[in-house]
Amino acid sequence: MSEATMPPWTAEQVQALAPDASSFASARKLAASGGWSSTGTGGEPAGLWGLCQGSGSNPYQICVDLTEPAYKCSCPSRKFPCKHGLALLLRWSGGQVAATEPPDWMAQWTTGRGARAEKKAERAAAPRTEAQDRAAQRRADKRAESVAGGVGELRVWLADQIRHGIAGLDQSGYKPFEQVAARLVDAQAPGLAAAVRRLAPLPSSGAGWEQRLLAELSLLHLLTGAATVDDLPDELAATVRTRVGAPATTEQVLATAPVRDTWQVVGVRDEAEDKLTSRRVWLRGRDTGRAALVLSFAAPGQALPVDLVLGTEVEADLCFHPGAAPLRALVAERHGAPRQCPRPGPVHTVAGALDELAAALAADPWLSAWPLLLAGRLVPGQPWHLVDADGDALPLDPAAGEPWRTAAVAGGGPVTLAAEWSPAGLRPLTAYTEGEVVRA
Repeated sequence: MSEATMPPWTAEQVQALAPDASSFASARKLAASGGWSSTGTGGEPAGLWGLCQGSGSNPYQICVDLTEPAYKCSCPSRKFPCKHGLALLLRWSGGQVAATEPPDWMAQWTTGRGARAEKKAERAAAPRTEAQDRAAQRRADKRAESVAGGVGELRVWLADQIRHGIAGLDQSGYKPFEQVAARLVDAQAPGLAAAVRRLAPLPSSGAGWEQRLLAELSLLHLLTGAATVDDLPDELAATVRTRVGAPATTEQVLATAPVRDTWQVVGVRDEAEDKLTSRRVWLRGRDTGRAALVLSFAAPGQALPVDLVLGTEVEADLCFHPGAAPLRALVAERHGAPRQCPRPGPVHTVAGALDELAAALAADPWLSAWPLLLAGRLVPGQPWHLVDADGDALPLDPAAGEPWRTAAVAGGGPVTLAAEWSPAGLRPLTAYTEGEVVRA
């Protein structure tokens, strides 16, 4: 796709790519500065390039592949994308970058990326040796034994909570949960460890915490029981393995049947957990209506992927992790460059959203998040609610804060809202109104 068929991204979309708030603030100042000696857009694949004067004698060379997107800058920054890449995108967003032929250094970068991608595909297609298969099986057997021990310890701890009562947990802080979670990490059951850590804030969450904690303990007990059953249906067994913390490998996922659709990027959420930063990118298939989650992680100092841009859509094949309610997916192959998506669909009513959630929870009762596209008005209250045209309503999660900014964008009128469902309520992600895409 050429630049002529790829409208510039909005400033909101560029902001969603920033690794932190300070990088975006610096990029805005840099975009408006006079340090740019050359910029351009075009080429195949469609890209941006620019020369920006830094502290040295030579200007920094900035390259952006808009189809991935991918970035390169000759500056020493370890952030990804750096402020120079963000500033170039902002200049493009503001109509300050003209279509020209790419310079040699941009063409070399593009060619090199293509060659590396081909070598990577060749390595991935190479057959495994018998020795590699045996070593992989030994590692899998050792992990299974370790996980079984962790599951057994967790079942004993859950039984103790019910036997001795939970009345004192609101005075004990996070310590008892953290101790159990640490043992589960040692047992190579990170999914169970994360589930236990999510329990820690409940005893201090206000009135009714006992009922919420008992419900979560019950789901954990159900999960540990399912983890000890050998003859579960294949899809349910895959769900249990994932919840325990042993999801399918990339190779296994990419071997499943792909789902081709126009996938709309409706939400992006970053979370810090246990010294890792995770990025949840929520997708919706325009034709299939399917929900999908592309999940990535980064250690401190490492960059998260930014190849799926909020407010865009791309025709692609997605391969889903196996499970009773497949949600997490990998992008297997793209068919063309991304394009703007100011009006996503299909959009649910509240009743339609509840039907979809009921089916998903029936298949996977341990679901804690699901993406929804809803149309309605935001109504203030304790808590706030999204009310659709039929008068049906869904509450917003109070922990997400009051959505005054989103309400202001809607101007008191109806808005299409991409939101992350959770047991505590909706967490707004993105608002679509009058052709604008605004991060909530």
